[in-house]
Amino acid sequence: MATIKPFRGIRYAPQAVGALSQVICPPYDMIGGALKAELRQRSPYNAVHLEGGEQPDPTDPQAGYQNAARLYQQWRAAGILQQDDAPSFYLMRHSYRLNERSHEHLGLFAAVLVEDYETGAVLPHEFTREPAVRDRVALLQASQTQFSPIMSLYRDEPGALRRLFDPILAGPPVAAADTPAAGHAQLWRIADPDAGADIAQAFAGRSLFLADGHHRYEAARRYRSLQPADRRQDSAQAANYVMMTLVEFDDPGLLLLPYHRTLAGLTPPRLDAVRRQIETLYLAHPLPTDTTPTAALTQVANANAAAQTASATGTNAATQTTSASAGPHCFAAFWADDTPPTLYTLRPGIDWASWDALAVSEAWVLQERILAPILGDALPDHIDYSPDHETIVRQARSGAIQAAILLKPFPLAPFRQIVSAGRRLPPKSTFFYPKLPTGLVINPLDGALAAP
Repeated sequence: MATIKPFRGIRYAPQAVGALSQVICPPYDMIGGALKAELRQRSPYNAVHLEGGEQPDPTDPQAGYQNAARLYQQWRAAGILQQDDAPSFYLMRHSYRLNERSHEHLGLFAAVLVEDYETGAVLPHEFTREPAVRDRVALLQASQTQFSPIMSLYRDEPGALRRLFDPILAGPPVAAADTPAAGHAQLWRIADPDAGADIAQAFAGRSLFLADGHHRYEAARRYRSLQPADRRQDSAQAANYVMMTLVEFDDPGLLLLPYHRTLAGLTPPRLDAVRRQIETLYLAHPLPTDTTPTAALTQVANANAAAQTASATGTNAATQTTSASAGPHCFAAFWADDTPPTLYTLRPGIDWASWDALAVSEAWVLQERILAPILGDALPDHIDYSPDHETIVRQARSGAIQAAILLKPFPLAPFRQIVSAGRRLPPKSTFFYPKLPTGLVINPLDGALAAP
């Protein structure tokens, strides 16, 4: 099971950078070109200068990694970044608002031993894309540092960990910042050895479920494999660990939102083939042409809710709502041509459960039953992923892409069952919200975890 330890985190010195809110940023996979430029302008010490964005410089990617490493060393030497004097856990309380509701969740920053998936200590739930893994490995090699935490989930049904956290939260935080999720994060440092030992012991025998950061965990595995044999075998070496923020599965402030799909670059015959395959499996229900992306997502959510109610009561979902909202499998599509926005619901009589246990996921059905049979190995060239339904619908309506496909969130209970069984979903099947801020705590990978 997972091994967690405290570590000597590196944090921004407030007297050197001013407001911490100005120097933290989202994780790399949420940073596009425009946001990257904005964050760079916000502060010369913003963590984006170290973390980079999802796409490295296409002309000279190695220069970007080396520049990040140089800046990092300069900032440490100048006191911009300072390392804590003793191994610590770090507890974050993150509050935010979404859809006019307030939410809050807790996350524990810890160093987690990097292990192969076969051990069952860390359980992935989706496949990774090789270019993104290579990008993160290159940054680790250049900097010997992990700038952003991976989000993982754990079960705490007895509430043992929450009882340990409550006294800590009663004291003053060591840092606070407004976050990219339009929220606020507070950070407590847990340096007391006895408290740390109790926390580590409470995790004994538990598995961790990767929620956000599959590419970074895969990069950490490769980075560890590149270390000399004597370092790999030394459990005290920081290079054998990866920084995670551990969140309880049932924390009410942890939300699971959908990751949507876009299609682009398909030839007309292939695009027609995709649409025919969709309508082989799904009934098409045209929506008014002025339907907003949010309204379409509401239709999708209502269809799913009706199906869950029908399943629980033994009634037919069609009697619960309109025929356009019947069935547990549904999505909405906005096409770039004159086709109106369309709600697609699975045709009656299709036994989706016979396909695979993963067929509970609309992303799996879309990939394995519709796109992959038509696109084959070219699928990654034509599909992309985004949690921003407004933006991708705008792109479809402008003709920048051929289709925006809006999905419902992946249900959490099947998620636990599927991941526990060692299965993996297609890339970007889940969007755990909010994303963790980068820059609250930085994890050095050189030397030993507790080195003075």
